[in-house]
Formats: sequence, C-alpha cells, structure tokens
Amino acid sequence: MNTTVDLFFSKAKKWQPEMQSLRALVLACGLTEELKWYQPCYTYEGNNVAIISSFKEYCVLSFFKGVLLKDAKGILKSPGENSQSVRMAKFTSTKDIAKLAPILRAYIREAIAAEKAGLKVPLKKITEHPVPEELKSKYKELPALKKAFEALTPGRQRAYLLYFSGAKQSATRLARIEKCMPQILQGKGLND
Repeated sequence: MNTTVDLFFSKAKKWQPEMQSLRALVLACGLTEELKWYQPCYTYEGNNVAIISSFKEYCVLSFFKGVLLKDAKGILKSPGENSQSVRMAKFTSTKDIAKLAPILRAYIREAIAAEKAGLKVPLKKITEHPVPEELKSKYKELPALKKAFEALTPGRQRAYLLYFSGAKQSATRLARIEKCMPQILQGKGLND
C-alpha cells in the first residue's frame, strides 16, 4: 500500500467502499501501487497495468491494455469510441465487485502476463486518422502550421485531429482549428 494513495481514498467523496474493494483485489495480485494522474494506478515492473477511477454514476477498474484481454465474461467496455487500448469494468456496489472478484483476479493475472510477455497494443497510425479539409486549407495558408503540427507527438496530433473532426459543421471545425493554431505553433498539445 502507498500512503499517498491512502490519502486519495480517504478524501474520496463517492464510491469509497467500492474503490477500497477494488484496491484490495488488485493489491492481492502483487501489483505496485502508485498515484498517477491523481488516481490509484497499479504497475508491474514500472509498466502501467490498471487504474481505479470514480465517476458520478460508477467507479471503474480500467486496464491499460484491456483490448488484449480475452474478456470471456464480457464485462470490459471501451471508455469511448476513440479508445484504442483501454477497457474498463464499471461498478456501483461492493456486492458486484465481490461477485466478479474471481473473474477480475483472472483478468489482472492475464494483464500481468501480457506485460511480462512485452505485448503491445497495435495502435492506429496517425496517418490513418482523417485530416479535416479545413486543416488542409490552413496548411496551405500557413505552411509553418503544417510543420509545427507534424513536429507534435503522435498522441498530440491524434488529440487535435479527433477534436477538429468531432465538429459536425465546417464553420465549427474551422473555429476550433483557428483557436488551437497558437498552441500548435508553440508545440503544445490540446490539453497542455
């Protein structure tokens, strides 16, 4: 147990018993507990395996490489349509966690085995993401923008492309691009 994580759990306003239950389950599998992204994160030899988070309607145990898990019981869900690797199990009671404990332990062991084996999630290449026409037009107007965008890390490029493409109307896409141009030119990501 990690004392900084103890503090996280003691301050949790919602889902405290459920998250403590998940914590005990994960720690029993031999993972190291750390606090990352303000959440209890569980690692194997420095590699992220799982994380516990709370939301308004539920708490979750998420697996960083969850897409590699077999999930024969179908309890793991994608957190969103653009998630490539993370899969999570949602909980609203300690009773549900206790009922699924053997399955969760098996999934945790499978996630550890994936880390031991050095398995990687095949991620979509940045070139496979569509570039909105409005961004292509801005590239023509300002070649430095294209150069700055291509210098960003793939994750930052992906975040911008998803954000720009998420707008249904061309005017909104253009407004988003124009708003983000200074950040891109400074080499910053969408959330930096």
